[in-house]
Amino acid sequence: MRKLMYLAVLEPSENGGYGVYFPSFPGCISYGEDLEDALKNAKEALELHVFGMEKDGEELPPSGITVGEKDRNGMGIFITIYPDMVADEMNNRRVKTNVTIPAWLKDMAEKRGDVNLSKLLERALREYLGLDSISRP
Repeated sequence: MRKLMYLAVLEPSENGGYGVYFPSFPGCISYGEDLEDALKNAKEALELHVFGMEKDGEELPPSGITVGEKDRNGMGIFITIYPDMVADEMNNRRVKTNVTIPAWLKDMAEKRGDVNLSKLLERALREYLGLDSISRP
């Protein structure tokens, strides 16, 4: 399992809380009401940023110490993420999709009472795509 660590810079905010940014990832920022919240949100922001970059085929900067912009009044801390776990969670989350079927067919399924349209559609798509019950992309 891959483990990546990147430097996060936490800067105290004037109205309390902490802003967070990652020198290795311009545009990856976060905020927390307190230090604990800031660290939790920073980890989530980094996980989603890395997931998006990998999904788009972008190359990640090297993990570890980053030399770059000197933080002003902030403190640096390394955030550890496990991108494969995040990708597995994101790829297997349930999503809503809108489908259109004839009204009479939906009515018949509802009258039967034991039809789960989501499970039925998933099963049909797996069969159509030639996937077994445990295959995932």
